[in-house]
Amino acid sequence: MGKFTFNLPDIGEGIAEAEIVAWHVKVGDRIEEDGKIADVMTDKATVEMESPVSGVILSVAGEEGDMIAIGSPLVVIETEGDDAGSEEPVEAPAHVPAAEPVAAPEAPEPEPVPAEPVAAPAPVVQPAPAAPVAAAPAHSAKVLASPAVRARAMELGIDLAQVKPAEDGRVRHADLDAFLAYNAAGGFRAAGAKGVDQTVKVMGLRRRIAENMAASKRNIPHFSYVEECDVTALEAMRAQLNSARGDRPKLTMLPLLITAICRALPDFPMINARYDDEAGVVHRSGAVHLGMATQTEGGLMVPVIRDAQDRNLWQLASEIVRLAEAARKGTATSAELSGSTITLTSLGPLGGVAHTPVINRPEVAIIGPNRIVERPMFVPDGMGGERIEKRKIMNVSISCDHRVVDGWDAASFVQAVKRLIETPVLLLAD
Repeated sequence: MGKFTFNLPDIGEGIAEAEIVAWHVKVGDRIEEDGKIADVMTDKATVEMESPVSGVILSVAGEEGDMIAIGSPLVVIETEGDDAGSEEPVEAPAHVPAAEPVAAPEAPEPEPVPAEPVAAPAPVVQPAPAAPVAAAPAHSAKVLASPAVRARAMELGIDLAQVKPAEDGRVRHADLDAFLAYNAAGGFRAAGAKGVDQTVKVMGLRRRIAENMAASKRNIPHFSYVEECDVTALEAMRAQLNSARGDRPKLTMLPLLITAICRALPDFPMINARYDDEAGVVHRSGAVHLGMATQTEGGLMVPVIRDAQDRNLWQLASEIVRLAEAARKGTATSAELSGSTITLTSLGPLGGVAHTPVINRPEVAIIGPNRIVERPMFVPDGMGGERIEKRKIMNVSISCDHRVVDGWDAASFVQAVKRLIETPVLLLAD
């Protein structure tokens, strides 16, 4: 018998430590060669560690959520052969899995791909199973009431002995209604059950989101700007393009908005940039590597559309679908999840009137479309006057790094995007 110490290998350039996000073994388990040991997460990706030998697990390094240094022991395995002292570095597996997320439903308006690096959401907690409906206390049986009233009181969790009947000592539905109305201000809960207190460890992707969002808000002086855009003509053009799309992917609002952003950015190079605050240098990018904030079951991920400025509407639509699916399935590569120069975040039909997204550091700007709504508006009647017409309106929000971008620049950029999406034929012009 021998002991084999499996040291955490170097799984990425410049990586000093990794977080244990899932153990696939415990002390006493038998593991076969190439069996799964643990999933560890770096700043770049989640990597699955596999055993180079067969044997029994003698010890493991820490719990889920703990950080472990590169080169330190991950597990010690008792082997059948004489492998004592074997601590050769092991090549990290090539595949990079991540949490299996739930696909977001498609929406005709700014789709929920892209959710966003807005303030990091609270840790995801599975809801507790509903508690059984409270049965009426035994002494309620002494109260005069019909079976229907008793059944309703039981569903509402009301003790009939506490309900004062209006006449002849018999509790009726009207008495239940009066009891509910009278006690509402006092905190009476007509339905539902108390939730279960839980403590949830912040780890894995959720920890990365928390750290990144905190660093962004701590280091970047944010300011936000919101502009109202009339997208009636844009939605009409989108419908026409979709009617003749053939086997190409359905166009959502996002490819159109990305095209408008790419056409406007050359005149505002300070917005398509990354700020190295330690070196005091702003790197302005000629190419638009557009990050899409995407909601997954594990949290927000930001896959990147490379050279978005060189893609047409259909190519953008295909790449959005491909990257969003890769993020949801956990197959997106490290290269596909890094290097963005500006980020687009969409809350889809949940978009609200406006929002103030958090910048995806070290970028200096993040753009967010909001929900499309229909409103009556004054429009020219063609005869020098105006008429009231129903129009489709969408607000566009932007947050910028005030160290790099001035308010005038941000407002001017959004105005340029507004002109393009309100005159959509310009999006198709060379």
